[in-house]
Amino acid sequence: MFTGLPIFTGNRNMGNGKEIVKWSDVYHTGIREIDAQHKELVSLTNELFQACLYGDDVVGVTFRDVMSRMVEYVRFHFTAEMEILTRVNFPNTVEHKKQHDALIQQILKSAKEFGTGKQYVANNFVRTLKDWILSHIAVYDKEFALYIVEQKRKGLLSDQQLDP
Repeated sequence: MFTGLPIFTGNRNMGNGKEIVKWSDVYHTGIREIDAQHKELVSLTNELFQACLYGDDVVGVTFRDVMSRMVEYVRFHFTAEMEILTRVNFPNTVEHKKQHDALIQQILKSAKEFGTGKQYVANNFVRTLKDWILSHIAVYDKEFALYIVEQKRKGLLSDQQLDP
Protein backbone atom coordinates (compact mmCIF):
# COMPACT_ATOMS: atom_id res chain seq x y z
CA MET A 1 0.00 0.00 0.00
CA PHE A 2 1.07 3.60 -0.58
CA THR A 3 3.47 4.76 2.09
CA GLY A 4 5.85 7.11 0.27
CA LEU A 5 4.42 10.58 -0.17
CA PRO A 6 1.58 12.15 1.79
CA ILE A 7 -1.78 12.09 0.04
CA PHE A 8 -2.52 15.71 0.91
CA THR A 9 -0.04 18.53 1.34
CA GLY A 10 -1.84 21.69 0.21
CA ASN A 11 -4.98 23.81 0.50
CA ARG A 12 -7.63 21.84 -1.37
CA ASN A 13 -10.53 24.07 -0.38
CA MET A 14 -9.67 27.45 -1.76
CA GLY A 15 -13.28 28.54 -1.46
CA ASN A 16 -15.10 28.04 -4.73
CA GLY A 17 -15.35 24.24 -4.74
CA LYS A 18 -15.20 24.08 -8.55
CA GLU A 19 -13.52 21.09 -10.11
CA ILE A 20 -12.31 20.52 -13.64
CA VAL A 21 -12.19 16.76 -13.04
CA LYS A 22 -14.47 14.82 -10.73
CA TRP A 23 -13.44 11.38 -9.53
CA SER A 24 -15.74 8.81 -11.07
CA ASP A 25 -16.02 5.05 -11.20
CA VAL A 26 -14.88 5.28 -14.82
CA TYR A 27 -11.36 5.89 -13.44
CA HIS A 28 -11.55 3.01 -10.97
CA THR A 29 -8.96 0.29 -11.73
CA GLY A 30 -9.73 -1.97 -8.80
CA ILE A 31 -6.13 -1.74 -7.62
CA ARG A 32 -6.36 0.07 -4.28
CA GLU A 33 -2.87 1.61 -4.42
CA ILE A 34 -3.28 2.89 -7.99
CA ASP A 35 -6.79 4.25 -7.38
CA ALA A 36 -5.59 6.19 -4.32
CA GLN A 37 -2.76 7.67 -6.38
CA HIS A 38 -5.09 8.57 -9.24
CA LYS A 39 -7.38 10.36 -6.79
CA GLU A 40 -4.40 12.42 -5.64
CA LEU A 41 -3.58 13.36 -9.25
CA VAL A 42 -7.21 14.46 -9.73
CA SER A 43 -6.98 16.52 -6.52
CA LEU A 44 -3.76 18.22 -7.61
CA THR A 45 -5.32 19.03 -11.00
CA ASN A 46 -8.38 20.54 -9.30
CA GLU A 47 -6.20 22.53 -6.92
CA LEU A 48 -4.39 24.11 -9.84
CA PHE A 49 -7.68 24.74 -11.66
CA GLN A 50 -9.10 26.52 -8.61
CA ALA A 51 -5.99 28.70 -8.41
CA CYS A 52 -6.47 29.68 -12.06
CA LEU A 53 -9.95 30.94 -11.19
CA TYR A 54 -8.52 33.33 -8.59
CA GLY A 55 -6.20 35.19 -10.93
CA ASP A 56 -2.53 35.79 -11.52
CA ASP A 57 -1.39 36.36 -7.93
CA VAL A 58 -2.87 33.13 -6.61
CA VAL A 59 -1.98 31.09 -9.67
CA GLY A 60 1.63 32.31 -9.51
CA VAL A 61 2.17 31.09 -5.97
CA THR A 62 0.00 27.99 -6.29
CA PHE A 63 1.37 26.91 -9.65
CA ARG A 64 4.93 26.70 -8.33
CA ASP A 65 3.80 24.75 -5.29
CA VAL A 66 1.46 22.40 -7.14
CA MET A 67 3.92 21.81 -9.98
CA SER A 68 6.61 20.89 -7.50
CA ARG A 69 4.28 18.42 -5.82
CA MET A 70 2.95 17.22 -9.18
CA VAL A 71 6.43 16.42 -10.52
CA GLU A 72 7.32 14.50 -7.36
CA TYR A 73 3.98 12.73 -7.17
CA VAL A 74 3.76 11.81 -10.86
CA ARG A 75 7.22 10.25 -10.72
CA PHE A 76 6.26 8.35 -7.59
CA HIS A 77 2.97 7.17 -9.12
CA PHE A 78 4.48 6.17 -12.46
CA THR A 79 7.19 4.17 -10.70
CA ALA A 80 4.58 2.34 -8.60
CA GLU A 81 2.42 1.66 -11.64
CA MET A 82 5.32 0.41 -13.75
CA GLU A 83 6.43 -1.92 -10.94
CA ILE A 84 2.96 -3.48 -10.93
CA LEU A 85 2.86 -3.78 -14.72
CA THR A 86 6.24 -5.48 -14.70
CA ARG A 87 5.25 -7.88 -11.88
CA VAL A 88 2.09 -8.97 -13.73
CA ASN A 89 3.85 -9.19 -17.14
CA PHE A 90 1.49 -6.71 -18.78
CA PRO A 91 2.14 -7.04 -22.55
CA ASN A 92 1.87 -3.28 -23.29
CA THR A 93 4.25 -2.09 -20.56
CA VAL A 94 6.67 -0.40 -22.99
CA GLU A 95 3.91 1.63 -24.67
CA HIS A 96 2.41 2.51 -21.29
CA LYS A 97 5.79 3.82 -20.11
CA LYS A 98 6.08 5.97 -23.26
CA GLN A 99 2.77 7.62 -22.36
CA HIS A 100 4.02 8.29 -18.83
CA ASP A 101 7.27 9.74 -20.15
CA ALA A 102 5.34 12.06 -22.48
CA LEU A 103 3.35 13.50 -19.55
CA ILE A 104 6.52 14.00 -17.49
CA GLN A 105 8.04 15.92 -20.42
CA GLN A 106 4.90 18.07 -20.67
CA ILE A 107 5.04 18.82 -16.94
CA LEU A 108 8.71 19.81 -17.15
CA LYS A 109 8.07 21.93 -20.27
CA SER A 110 5.18 23.75 -18.57
CA ALA A 111 7.24 24.39 -15.45
CA LYS A 112 10.05 25.85 -17.58
CA GLU A 113 7.64 28.02 -19.60
CA PHE A 114 6.06 29.29 -16.40
CA GLY A 115 9.49 30.15 -15.06
CA THR A 116 10.23 32.28 -18.12
CA GLY A 117 7.01 34.25 -17.66
CA LYS A 118 5.06 32.79 -20.57
CA GLN A 119 1.35 33.64 -20.24
CA TYR A 120 -1.47 31.16 -19.75
CA VAL A 121 0.87 28.29 -18.89
CA ALA A 122 -1.14 27.30 -15.81
CA ASN A 123 -4.47 27.38 -17.67
CA ASN A 124 -3.09 25.37 -20.57
CA PHE A 125 -1.46 22.90 -18.22
CA VAL A 126 -4.70 22.34 -16.31
CA ARG A 127 -6.38 21.43 -19.58
CA THR A 128 -3.50 19.08 -20.44
CA LEU A 129 -3.87 17.33 -17.09
CA LYS A 130 -7.64 17.08 -17.47
CA ASP A 131 -7.31 15.58 -20.94
CA TRP A 132 -4.63 13.18 -19.75
CA ILE A 133 -6.76 12.01 -16.82
CA LEU A 134 -9.81 11.59 -19.02
CA SER A 135 -7.91 9.62 -21.63
CA HIS A 136 -4.99 7.85 -19.98
CA ILE A 137 -6.56 6.77 -16.71
CA ALA A 138 -10.01 6.02 -18.12
CA VAL A 139 -8.71 4.15 -21.16
CA TYR A 140 -5.11 2.94 -20.83
CA ASP A 141 -5.03 2.26 -17.11
CA LYS A 142 -8.36 0.46 -17.46
CA GLU A 143 -6.67 -1.70 -20.09
CA PHE A 144 -4.10 -3.01 -17.63
CA ALA A 145 -6.78 -3.31 -14.91
CA LEU A 146 -8.85 -5.54 -17.21
CA TYR A 147 -5.73 -7.55 -18.03
CA ILE A 148 -5.16 -8.11 -14.30
CA VAL A 149 -8.78 -9.16 -13.76
CA GLU A 150 -8.51 -11.61 -16.65
CA GLN A 151 -5.22 -13.04 -15.36
CA LYS A 152 -6.80 -13.53 -11.92
CA ARG A 153 -9.84 -15.21 -13.47
CA LYS A 154 -7.56 -17.65 -15.30
CA GLY A 155 -5.67 -18.37 -12.06
CA LEU A 156 -2.45 -16.92 -13.50
CA LEU A 157 -2.24 -14.04 -11.03
CA SER A 158 -3.01 -13.57 -7.35
CA ASP A 159 -3.63 -10.54 -5.17
CA GLN A 160 -0.30 -11.21 -3.46
CA GLN A 161 1.49 -10.59 -6.75
CA LEU A 162 0.02 -7.08 -6.89
CA ASP A 163 1.44 -6.13 -3.50
CA PRO A 164 5.05 -4.98 -3.38
